[in-house]
Amino acid sequence: MKRAFLFLLGLFRRFNLWKLQLDGKTMADVHDERIVTGKAWAEYCDTIKAAGTAMLFPGSPKDAFTQAEGYRYLSRLVRGGLEAFIEYADPLFPRFQRMVHETVKLGADNPDNFYVSARISGAHRYRIWGKRGSAFYLGFASQLADYTKDEPQVSGSLEASDMTVAPDGSFEIVVSVDKPAGSANWLPMSVHSRIVLVRQTFLDRNTEKPAEYFIERIGGETAPGPLTAQAVDEGLTNAGLFVTGSSLFFAKWSRDWKKHANMLPQHPPEISAAAGGDPNIAYYHSYWELGDDECLELTFTPPACQYWNFQLNNYWIESLDYRYFQVTLNKHTAEYRPDGSVRLLIAHRDPGLGNWIDTAYHRCGTMSLRWLRSTEFPPVKVRTLGSSGLAGLPR
Repeated sequence: MKRAFLFLLGLFRRFNLWKLQLDGKTMADVHDERIVTGKAWAEYCDTIKAAGTAMLFPGSPKDAFTQAEGYRYLSRLVRGGLEAFIEYADPLFPRFQRMVHETVKLGADNPDNFYVSARISGAHRYRIWGKRGSAFYLGFASQLADYTKDEPQVSGSLEASDMTVAPDGSFEIVVSVDKPAGSANWLPMSVHSRIVLVRQTFLDRNTEKPAEYFIERIGGETAPGPLTAQAVDEGLTNAGLFVTGSSLFFAKWSRDWKKHANMLPQHPPEISAAAGGDPNIAYYHSYWELGDDECLELTFTPPACQYWNFQLNNYWIESLDYRYFQVTLNKHTAEYRPDGSVRLLIAHRDPGLGNWIDTAYHRCGTMSLRWLRSTEFPPVKVRTLGSSGLAGLPR
């Protein structure tokens, strides 16, 4: 459904552009006309309207609370898409932008992470420089950034643990298709790469210092030229497709996870890769649903891994509001049992047994667990408990 819709939409637009070119107009003329006549804006609005079909995707809850969150989710994607494809869209003058954060969420965004991205092009080379800081994890990735295609999105990756960093914490990275001679740190990309994504992961934000980083294109002009109709026309098109494509993409995930509700199996790696997931992370995703007096107990023994965390999301796979609610625990913040295992309790109210995950007013949603750099993938035992079963749990 999602791919067919986007294919037909793209085909319709290409046909219109081709038809205008048959009239003897250049591409610049075509973009000028689309902006002057308002057609570019009208098509963007039509695409955003069509994104509402994600709210009606088969299996999605139709209650007012979930639907309200869904439309807020679309409004957040609209905001993030316009910033990414209009304000920060020039690969000749890239700037890091925090696109996913506390009020713009996408695809089980990790509450422990600080995400930024910058627009790039495989036709150019780039330099990233900055200071390492003390964040537990720092990683750079080049990506295709096209959720309309079911194919691996990551075209290159580089982690701080594999980088050459000066004693004062400073570093420099070259981003290019071909490996540069004499460069200590290289982030590969392909000719189709469109963004650089930077992830910082914190075990404890109160004590760890964030990294600082900047990006620039190597060579070329020092200031951008005037705004063009083509830039705005293409930006509106891409922003609209981002909202529609990503919302339908993840709506399908939620529907599929209902097949194993209140269980937590490992997510197929190839599907995670198609969504831009870190290739070094094993993801577990599922759907959950609880009655008023029910609790979900998760038990697992974390493998030897660099990092792990569990988080609760809403139906649209947005992390729940971690600013005000305890909706996530990680390798550092979770309490372990004497045998090294961990028990998490998802409940509407604190059971007083430790490792509580707050549902934050939600009766259903999605949940995610991730292991970073693990060679083992242990199962997660999940069981649903009523109030009597919860009362009988050992402390």
